[in-house]
Amino acid sequence: MSSGFQPAPNPSIAQTQAARTPGRGHVLVIGNEKGGSGKSTTALHIAVSLMSDGARVATLDLDARQGTLSRYVENRAAYAARKGIDLPMPLHAAVTLSTLNDRKEAEADERNRLEAALEPAVAATDFVIVDTPGSDTHLSRLAHTWADTLLTPLNDSFIDLDLLARVDPDTLKIVRPSIYAEALWKQRQLRAVQGGRPVDWIVMRNRLSSLAARNKRDMGTVIEALAKRIGFRVAAGLSERVIYKELFLTGLTLLDLKRGKGGPSLTMSHVAARQEVRDLVASLNLPPAAEPAPSDGPATGTATPAPPPAG
Repeated sequence: MSSGFQPAPNPSIAQTQAARTPGRGHVLVIGNEKGGSGKSTTALHIAVSLMSDGARVATLDLDARQGTLSRYVENRAAYAARKGIDLPMPLHAAVTLSTLNDRKEAEADERNRLEAALEPAVAATDFVIVDTPGSDTHLSRLAHTWADTLLTPLNDSFIDLDLLARVDPDTLKIVRPSIYAEALWKQRQLRAVQGGRPVDWIVMRNRLSSLAARNKRDMGTVIEALAKRIGFRVAAGLSERVIYKELFLTGLTLLDLKRGKGGPSLTMSHVAARQEVRDLVASLNLPPAAEPAPSDGPATGTATPAPPPAG
């Protein structure tokens, strides 16, 4: 990794606020190898929450083929222009997979692409939020090595939990950690060997049902046991609500509805959902935004694009 990379601050499983590395934005990677877990929606809601508090924020979309986060940001910019309103906008860039045929050359190309997008972002902002694809790619694995905080949204079902652990169906005991958890465990061991400090890993129970179903209780029991075994924190995420799907076309978030600038009308359900977002951001225990220099402008616009494929 280039000299722009610095080890993540050392969190603990206890909920303590992360330290800020001077002159460097805090990198929040949103990672889960299963699609449909709400990563992109979560990413933009966190970004808008941080910007609403005065932070400078960059967003990176590593799932450029699907491009959900990129489309969300584009929709937001288009809506603001169409309505003639001022919405907080993150610096945004998409990083694409290499098209080179040779595996080693392609991996080196992707490393360069990611560094070309991340290094300016961590230098110019308080927070960099990285949205990774719902699959195992070299680019996604590289992004995880930059994480100060790793947030894994997990739909509240044993189908999605299978990504983290094999569970005995009769006893609900954890048989062993599975694919994604094992990969992160090895990555954290490697970082420790290299003198770095561990990432603060948070598993977020997403799309929670309002019903007190047995599945919900069983999921809670297993996740709490798994958290103690492999070392992550558990956060309540976002409930299953139609409003999240409706907001995508306008690029708005629940936090924008209070501005009274159009979009869906604010209901009591939306107020409750907005509080969920605030509670989620608080549970991340992110460091406070750095005080900008007098000459600093807002972190809005378009980030430096990744370089084209070599060759």
